[in-house]
Amino acid sequence: MSLLVTGAAGFIGSHLAEQLCRRGDTVIGLDNFNDYYAPARKRANERRLAAYPNFRMVEADIRDRERMFELFATEKIDAVAHLAAMAGVRNAVTHPDLYVNVNLNGTQNLLDAARAAGGVRNFVFASTSSVYGNTTQIPFIETDPCDRPLQPYAAAKRAAEILGFSYHHLFSLNFTVLRFFTVYGPNGRPDMMAYLLADSIMKGKEIPLYDNGHMYRDWTFVDDTVNGVIAAIDRPLGYEIINLGRGEPVLLRHFVEIMEQLSGRKANVVPTPRLAADFARNEADISKARRLLDFNPSVSVDEGVRQFWEWYQQYDVGQR
Repeated sequence: MSLLVTGAAGFIGSHLAEQLCRRGDTVIGLDNFNDYYAPARKRANERRLAAYPNFRMVEADIRDRERMFELFATEKIDAVAHLAAMAGVRNAVTHPDLYVNVNLNGTQNLLDAARAAGGVRNFVFASTSSVYGNTTQIPFIETDPCDRPLQPYAAAKRAAEILGFSYHHLFSLNFTVLRFFTVYGPNGRPDMMAYLLADSIMKGKEIPLYDNGHMYRDWTFVDDTVNGVIAAIDRPLGYEIINLGRGEPVLLRHFVEIMEQLSGRKANVVPTPRLAADFARNEADISKARRLLDFNPSVSVDEGVRQFWEWYQQYDVGQR
């Protein structure tokens, strides 16, 4: 199968592209290598992927509508795994126009290009648990209205989910929405909590501990998330929205303690009030993922943090 993976040089995208290459798919990666965080990190992921003869990277921006049409017209693409996005809930509060342009308008460009070219059998869209906002439905379930997003990142993602339904309805495009929960693991982004925490432990950097760590997150190891994405790629489902989490939320304070125990050091945390853009708890109901995707997350938080910490130590030494 020939697959387009957008955001292929990023955290989850590079893990996904590598797993697809390992199983023998032809993978076209797409990334614009933006500077939201150091592009050198993405270039390192690109080099890792370049070792696979069935991988090729295309450097382009999904906001470039003409380039997207050209890409789909010249490449044989059977399915799309669309992970490219502007990430960062808090950054979206100060740059809402950028988040709407990339996460919504960029998605429309891909949908239109796929439809014009024909041949795309499945479109898998990476969404987010942030669309649930301050829902009172715990655990989060896909039938929740999700009509009160707390910031532009979630609003743009939810809008793209809805746009996907209209393309399915009008043009019979298989469109699966995967709502990611708190993904972490090796090659993680430096703005994510796991990486910030490791930096605090190793380098003494102050980091905010929102709500004094009394927030629950459904920490999901990247390998489990990738397995769910691959299952969705392989199963055209019409139009579906599916949670991908562990379904076992962990207190942020406990996550901090796990890494502190592994390192034998304390993080330099500063108790900070919870921001208006954040919710107090996220917890996935993953019964639908189990039923439709045979999704079975297997990496515990203790094991996942251990793997992340071991990677971080090796990576950090290499950066000095």
